[in-house]
Amino acid sequence: MKNVLGRELPSFIDGYGEVMPFEGVFAKAGEKQKAAVNVKSVTPMDEKLLNNIEDALDKVNLKDGMTISFHHHLRNGDYVLNMVVEAIAKRGIKDIRIAASSIFPVHAPLVDYIESGVVTRICANYISGPVAKAISEGRLKYPAVMHTHGGRARAIESGDLHIDVAFIAAPACDMYGNINGLYGKSACGALGYAVSDAEGAEKVVAITDNLVAYPNCPIEISQIYVDYIVKVDSIGDPKGIVSGTTQITKDPVGLKIAKMALDTMIASGLVKDGMSFQTGAGGTSLAVAAELREYMNKEEIKGSFASGGITGYIVDMYKEGLFKNLFDVQCFDLKAVESYSTSHKHMRMSASMYGNPDNKGAVVNNLDIVILGATEIDTNFNVNVTTASDGTIMGGSGGHSDTAAGAKLTIIVTQLTKARLPIVKDKLTTITTPGDSIDVIVTERGIAVNPKRKDLIEKLKETNLPIMTIDELKATAEKMTGAPKAVELSDDVVAVVEYRDGSVIDVIRKPM
Repeated sequence: MKNVLGRELPSFIDGYGEVMPFEGVFAKAGEKQKAAVNVKSVTPMDEKLLNNIEDALDKVNLKDGMTISFHHHLRNGDYVLNMVVEAIAKRGIKDIRIAASSIFPVHAPLVDYIESGVVTRICANYISGPVAKAISEGRLKYPAVMHTHGGRARAIESGDLHIDVAFIAAPACDMYGNINGLYGKSACGALGYAVSDAEGAEKVVAITDNLVAYPNCPIEISQIYVDYIVKVDSIGDPKGIVSGTTQITKDPVGLKIAKMALDTMIASGLVKDGMSFQTGAGGTSLAVAAELREYMNKEEIKGSFASGGITGYIVDMYKEGLFKNLFDVQCFDLKAVESYSTSHKHMRMSASMYGNPDNKGAVVNNLDIVILGATEIDTNFNVNVTTASDGTIMGGSGGHSDTAAGAKLTIIVTQLTKARLPIVKDKLTTITTPGDSIDVIVTERGIAVNPKRKDLIEKLKETNLPIMTIDELKATAEKMTGAPKAVELSDDVVAVVEYRDGSVIDVIRKPM
């Protein structure tokens, strides 16, 4: 069968189940139910603090076929996922599903557990490194499932993703299970991706390297959700948790794209008092923020909020008064961690509050402008940020689809060619975000506006910006690189790409 974007999908996938095809950005909006969670009461005589992970596995009665979850705030410095799965493997437990918000190169030991059958299912919002390679090669027994950040929260809350045991890496935790990410050698700031896990899992185990006196303050994840606590020597490597100071690109091409993006935003009429904004941590994305910062200061514009994974650069804009508030689902650097720990207007948001399409109002719905990237774009404005040009998994939606659906103006900033390949194609290797959510593509060679945004096309006609059709952008790219050869893919499905509402927007097939 085909979904509304014309992508061919199996009607049933072994290890995944019946396929619900994507029907449109808001096709499944409406009343929904949350799943019930079993709760075991704790009396004053009960102790939550355990000696080690092995004791925790005994307490939660972990068995074959269960689902265990992890969050990715420790990013490429995370130790918790690996140490828990190692302990599970030593017990001879098999057929485990890993429900991680993201998987990084540090999680390479998972490949051996995939090969041995300890791990047979994986779902995540983003996957990179050796695990992504192994999945692309078809080494995981069942297809992986790729969520969005908001879609994962939706799946947990609805019961579509049932978690038996959530293991929460806790930079600071007291003996009753109150958690925050603000203090200790593994401090990482906001813990927004772990909230749905804590609230929705049958059992919750906090793993910490910083056991503090009760009560731990402030409380990000409450004791009412935590069953057990385990103290270990280290939950992560700070060098991998904080990737370093994010840098604005110095590449003239990237700077040109950023200036054109700003001019597009200004022409839209959305850059005004009370505006809201989100951008990523990449060099060009930060260059857009730098251009916006200069313009807002010059015009004395005061925004309402900035959101997303917060960087030090966005913190600087906040401290200058350019934004009154910050919504933070995860801190990207030490300056963001420091700001989050000292200002009540720098607020944590859960992944559900951030982008869940089935709650009573996600933050993304109030975004005016979001700046996003792309690996590939097709002539219908569909975007791929999940697979590389050779068809292998190299990322995932994260908040891409969530913010694109919610924002009034979604701008993709990208160079027109990368690695001697055109970015704009007739057909994508994988669709991550549907074209209906994308308003403008800004490249160094020209700007394409989605034909559905006739209002924006009229406004941009009054500027000196190089406006082109998407087909003209494609032709320009191909004059530089030639037309790319289609990637050869087998019929074997190695991953399922879910849209934020749980429908299937695409499948990833094993490269030939």
